[in-house]
Amino acid sequence: MARPLPLILAQAPGRPADDLAGFTADVERRVKLRAPGALVVYPELHLGESAPGIPASPEQGAEPLDGKRDAAFAELAGDLGIWLVPGSVYERGTGGHVHNTAPVYSPRGERLAAYRKICPWRPYETTTPGNRFEVVDLAGVGRIGLSICYDTWFPEISRQLAWMGAELIVNVVRTPTSDRAQEVVLSRANAITNQVFVAGVNAAAPSGIGRSLVVDPQGTVRAETVDAGDTTLTDVIDLDEVGNVRRYGTAGLNRIWDQFRPGDPALELPLYGGRIDPATWNPAHATEEPPR
Repeated sequence: MARPLPLILAQAPGRPADDLAGFTADVERRVKLRAPGALVVYPELHLGESAPGIPASPEQGAEPLDGKRDAAFAELAGDLGIWLVPGSVYERGTGGHVHNTAPVYSPRGERLAAYRKICPWRPYETTTPGNRFEVVDLAGVGRIGLSICYDTWFPEISRQLAWMGAELIVNVVRTPTSDRAQEVVLSRANAITNQVFVAGVNAAAPSGIGRSLVVDPQGTVRAETVDAGDTTLTDVIDLDEVGNVRRYGTAGLNRIWDQFRPGDPALELPLYGGRIDPATWNPAHATEEPPR
């Protein structure tokens, strides 16, 4: 039985943090006439500019996670019946720390989770790093994992999300620089090595240079934008394809999650102060609760 998930990826320029009315209208425009129950995703810090193409300072755009912005996002998702990742926002946490945080909202108007960016692009980005991986169950559909922009350069993050049962990794991006070409390659590599879907949503000009894409669990680019313009990238993915690829192998050959078996010796990983243990190598099943 297929598990289809409609995607609406908004390759949009940024807007001021307080422009909630403009954001609401933009979401409604992109969702209009689209499939119900879609996952709608915006770029990193979409609501976080001080001027067109100029990101606000973390202090300028930060507010507590449960502030008025959160209420507006939840209401919007509930009114439209969508799963909503509104990009990331500056979150004012405890102790005066500001995080770059991607929240997720359900069609019932509830915030399901919020992921704090683990790998800010230093020294340019000054937000406080997060310390927790985040996967989210979309009830009746499947499980997604969250990452933000530079996180995609660290394969350990995508691997951990896949191990936690993510079938789709959503990477929200704000890249105006020439290394977007490498990020596109990394999106494909993360999809291949973890046998998951990857959706990378970059900002449009002048905030970013676009090149948003959807990659399937074998690394094939299903859909992509061709330039940096404001556009909506749509697709419908079948999350059952993750299980098919893992069962039969990438290109019908490589079953990476079956390589370590009970009885194999553990492999020490001094870099991490840990190990690959065959007893825990396989990823979580989608029916289980996300590991905490």
